[in-house]
Amino acid sequence: MATPSTRHSGPRRRDRMPPRWFVVLFWYGHRLLVRTTRGRLGLWRPKPNRWGALRLTTRGRRTGQPRHVLIGYVQDGDNLVTMAMNGWSPGEPAWWLNLQARPEATVQTRDGVRPVVARRAQGDERARLWSRWAEIDHDLDAYAARRPAGTAVVVLEPRATTSPAG
Repeated sequence: MATPSTRHSGPRRRDRMPPRWFVVLFWYGHRLLVRTTRGRLGLWRPKPNRWGALRLTTRGRRTGQPRHVLIGYVQDGDNLVTMAMNGWSPGEPAWWLNLQARPEATVQTRDGVRPVVARRAQGDERARLWSRWAEIDHDLDAYAARRPAGTAVVVLEPRATTSPAG
């Protein structure tokens, strides 16, 4: 009897990425859905074996203008954790470059809007959080191997504000 590891000799079907045009079209449609419904649709909470979706608002590193992006996340206590991936393509996503220049941001989840400050997970914390993502996405390491550089694990920590958040 064949075991799961010996049934298929080539790459597993799940390791294949959809065409780039499909991914981009989906991103635009998802953003439109969240924007038109003001987050009532298109954002969801993480579940035990599934990530959630949130809307991150950063400030452009050159323009200072608000920039919005939808990203997947998991919860780690009060923190929200995401991966700085660009559809598993080379290069860092613009939102992560923006956060490196200006770490203060806001997130909108199903539970509302809150201010956060971003930082890169390091060392044991990064390893723990990467393992947590790998439990949800069993192809994580295969996808990450497609990128020429390591993927940053980004921690969004709650922050107190004394003025309106951007």
